[in-house]
Amino acid sequence: MSQKCQVRARFYRPPGRLARYFTTFYLTEISLADGGRVVDLLHPEWANLRFHTGGLPATTTLDGQRIAGTSFIATGPSSRALEFEIGAGRAWGVGLLPLGFARFVGTEAADLADTVNDGFAPGPFAVFAPLAEQIFGPEPDEAAELARITAWFAEFVLHRGGQEDQIEAVHAALVNPEVATVADFAQRADLGIRTLERVCRRAFGFTPKMLLRRQRFMRSLAPFMLDPSRKWIGAMDGHYYDQAQFVREFRQFMGVTPSQYARRERPVLGPIVHERQRLMGSAVQTLIPPRGMA
Repeated sequence: MSQKCQVRARFYRPPGRLARYFTTFYLTEISLADGGRVVDLLHPEWANLRFHTGGLPATTTLDGQRIAGTSFIATGPSSRALEFEIGAGRAWGVGLLPLGFARFVGTEAADLADTVNDGFAPGPFAVFAPLAEQIFGPEPDEAAELARITAWFAEFVLHRGGQEDQIEAVHAALVNPEVATVADFAQRADLGIRTLERVCRRAFGFTPKMLLRRQRFMRSLAPFMLDPSRKWIGAMDGHYYDQAQFVREFRQFMGVTPSQYARRERPVLGPIVHERQRLMGSAVQTLIPPRGMA
């Protein structure tokens, strides 16, 4: 099935002051023969807004929550994989860094963690519905679509704010591979542990301990996604005690074992992670440092 699937991805770093709030704006175009559909597994990431035209996706959490039939799917920050099925079409994505989530979404990230949502439904993501309705014109026009997204957020950014330096300090500490404990995390962020917990809940979606576990896991998963021929023992982060711990956490985060994941086809994510690495220097969102401190 994946042999008939062609995926083309482009990534754009938002300009100027907007760059602090987003991972990227990105366009994915999927071509499939004879109206087919493909299935893939999306790894843990920051919150995302995805706007579709053409074949609409069906997205399912590991807990069984399913969203289908909408052209605007919004996900909160995630610690568990999402399975999605999709047909031929085009989709623009907006990846929200924790700072961007705090500025644009206007609710605690923990309240939306590990959720998948119809962006048009009432709720915190409905504020982006006007953007969803204006991105696509009658014909594909990548430059015009990107310009509409950029202009919309440039206008919106004027109206929100709050504690940005604190959030970026936490983010910088989180992506430091030397940080292994909550005490290290708090010290690097120059915050007390209770303050760290509040900031993590509000902007990052999870406890400090869970965030560190997710970073350790993603530092292990990303090398394998870029080179599936390598052994897991070579990709495994050095902060794991042993391979058994890695296998347990892999199953918790991805819903499958490392060997099961290695056997899965990755018709959409495979091309995307390689292109993200080539253009942006990071195969996955969660390893991107805060823009304000890069």
